[in-house]
Amino acid sequence: MLGDEARVLLGFPPNSSPSSSQLKAAYKQKAWETHPDRVPVSQKPIAESNFKLISEAYACLQSGKYSTRGTYSRVVRTGVPRSQGGTKSKALIRIPFLFIVLGTVALGGSSATRAYRKQREACPSHNPFLP
Repeated sequence: MLGDEARVLLGFPPNSSPSSSQLKAAYKQKAWETHPDRVPVSQKPIAESNFKLISEAYACLQSGKYSTRGTYSRVVRTGVPRSQGGTKSKALIRIPFLFIVLGTVALGGSSATRAYRKQREACPSHNPFLP
């Protein structure tokens, strides 16, 4: 997104340089005015489009990554940056999941064993595996 276009969308003059607090205040005001939940259902697609434009303009100006020429650039935000261990986080997710699965299997197996022993004590001549 062009820097001048982003400034105009947020209500600033094209060649101005607003501070971060001014940007935040302008974004809050524009977001309040154009939020899709505040319009009738028939106008929701237009409001969603405007809201996304305003959000992109705010992100563009806040990050400082905007184009001053006639080309468009888009700010893309992802999860954990790869430079700070983004690929290592998979192991941090797998380990607790593994503990949950193994714990569930272990507790389920012990509950089944306990139930089988209880039934065998109540009726020793009955085989639960036969009809």
